Amino acid sequence: MPDYIPNVRLRAWRNQEQLNRAQMAEKINATPIGVAQRLACDEERIRRWEAGEVRWPRTEYRLALTQLTGKQPEELGFSQGRQNESRLIEAQVMPIDALRAEADLYGTMQLAQQLQASDVGTGTLEALAEAVDLLCRAYPVVPAGTLRDRTQKRLAQINHLLAGRLTLDQHRELLVTTGWLTALLGCIHYDLGEREEAETARRTAFEMGRQVGHGELMGWAHEMSAWFALVEGRYEDVVTAARMGQAVAGTSSAMVQLTLQEARGLARIGDRREADRALTRGADVLGNLPMPDHPDHHFVFDHAKWIFYAATCYTWLADDDRAEEHARETIQMHTRPDGTSNAPMRLADAHIDLGIVHARRGDLDAAVDHGMFAFDIDRRSLTDLVNRAGDLDCALRQRYRKEALAIEFHERLLIARQALSERRPELLE
Repeated sequence: MPDYIPNVRLRAWRNQEQLNRAQMAEKINATPIGVAQRLACDEERIRRWEAGEVRWPRTEYRLALTQLTGKQPEELGFSQGRQNESRLIEAQVMPIDALRAEADLYGTMQLAQQLQASDVGTGTLEALAEAVDLLCRAYPVVPAGTLRDRTQKRLAQINHLLAGRLTLDQHRELLVTTGWLTALLGCIHYDLGEREEAETARRTAFEMGRQVGHGELMGWAHEMSAWFALVEGRYEDVVTAARMGQAVAGTSSAMVQLTLQEARGLARIGDRREADRALTRGADVLGNLPMPDHPDHHFVFDHAKWIFYAATCYTWLADDDRAEEHARETIQMHTRPDGTSNAPMRLADAHIDLGIVHARRGDLDAAVDHGMFAFDIDRRSLTDLVNRAGDLDCALRQRYRKEALAIEFHERLLIARQALSERRPELLE
């Protein structure tokens, strides 16, 4: 997989202007930047800019881009700084190792003694924060049932600490740590189809954030509300919840995620103009955030995720060319050389997007192949996949209701829905 950081700002500008790469290259070549200057821009050059393979274009191209867009190179996501080395796509610790490391923190005699004490030392608080980070990093691929049990166990241990003797600062820090862990638990519950438990955890996380004035934590609680509404087909509620979260999230990963959730809600109701604007705002905020040390952390927004969200937005807007472009890049970024993935849920959704695009174009075989591939991916839950696969099923049934392949996919979806409705974790994982 590539080690480059995608330039989402440049891509967002091009998407907003509704230009494909060939059209943008044409406009750049036609930009007058000097009497003797002649440019030779093509699709491949723009692809390399957007993929982050070129962090700082040559002078003549920077001038042409500024004249074309009205923005400075830095505003378009270019940078003269060093490339962040391999941190975007692959986490430094694999999820299974993250779980093992988290267990080790609680396995030491010293920490076990601290957890039973009435006074909380600095070391305990730091270990707890690190353990919660490790659990959040395990979220993308660890089976939901396994992660739920581990998370609930850690919450019980932290609640024991909260009942003890604490300073005000320690109490606040523990509330923040508990808030993140509770938000994670809410996401896991929702993945398992446990809707009431998920909402209870979401509300609890928001309340903890409110008590300590933690805007980002409150923002993520609103984001969870937007996510639930999206899956449940309440698209106006998606936009409302996302905008409420943006009012408190500050410049953070939560703000980017909320902006992209707003874009998805707007795309679902067919508002192309506002969806494009939301995607661009998200790219702008993301460009102002430092590169994450651990992009696999569930509550961290990375540049590759912007491309993944954009793929789905354009699929819902029936902008098939852009949907295909973004979906294929998502698959490329998240597929290892051995065929496994560091983000199976994103990978499955990208294949669903491609399936819908192929269905619209009249290629039934390719549409079903991508849909079946999504079901075959070793992912941690079925909730989102069942929802997205329903989109593909609708597209197939509209055009190919009586075709054997479309019927086969529909039956596969019915099996997944039944497993989800029965809340059988062994079938979901």
